[in-house]
Amino acid sequence: MTSRVFRSRRNTVVGIVLTALMLFPVYWMINVSLTPQQDMRKDPPDLVPLHPTFSGYRSVLNDQLPYLGTSLLIGLGTVALTLLLAAPAGYALAKLRPRGAGLVGLLLLIAQMVPGIVMAMGFYGIFLNLRIMNTWWGLIIADSTIAVPFGVMIFSAFMSGIPDELTAAAKIDGANTWRTFTAIVLPVSRNAVVTVSLFTFLWAWSDFVFANTLDSGGDMRPITLGIYKYIGNNNQEWNAIMATAVVASIPAAVLLVLAQRYVAAGVTAGAVKD
Repeated sequence: MTSRVFRSRRNTVVGIVLTALMLFPVYWMINVSLTPQQDMRKDPPDLVPLHPTFSGYRSVLNDQLPYLGTSLLIGLGTVALTLLLAAPAGYALAKLRPRGAGLVGLLLLIAQMVPGIVMAMGFYGIFLNLRIMNTWWGLIIADSTIAVPFGVMIFSAFMSGIPDELTAAAKIDGANTWRTFTAIVLPVSRNAVVTVSLFTFLWAWSDFVFANTLDSGGDMRPITLGIYKYIGNNNQEWNAIMATAVVASIPAAVLLVLAQRYVAAGVTAGAVKD
């Protein structure tokens, strides 16, 4: 009994230490966002802001709100486009089982391995020819190319676990393939929908490579480029940078907390077969 209690306490201590190490960058980001500009190069730095300032957060309210709105628009648009493409494709692979489904799955896996910078360079030439550079909807298309393969694999794994008797019963009642998908399969795939939506939004929200390559001169730029504008050769407004990062992290943190139960169920779907 004593040994069991000791192991439990040891595991608790190890968990607390690891959690503290992982969360320290977040704490330091908040600390720097409250540090006055003249104290940035202080050696050693203050572990807590002794003279806190909110000038960085005032800069966020004055300068960054349009960028936050653009990122929200791009994130929601990417989620909508990804669900529109990935959910039917996942259903087709899982339940309709078309010829060549295995090859499609392999191609989706390969697409996940292509570095984003390589895709960005390819998109640059395509977008230039199509004259859709520096547009928010162009970024939605680009970000969706990262999210759709992931979404198809998640939907396919989840929907393959839905009993075939459920879809067969719908067909007996006269439902066609599309009706079966929208009325039967999609509602019971809520966990997969939430999982794909969350990861897609986070990818689009935090994207810098596509934004800097395809929309660096547009009127509607995302928050990642809004942060980048504070960095120059002779000027680094670190408290404003970190304040913007803190504000930009809030939507992601809230979504992760609210959706963690659905995400845990969605990402493990299909891992165990009966």
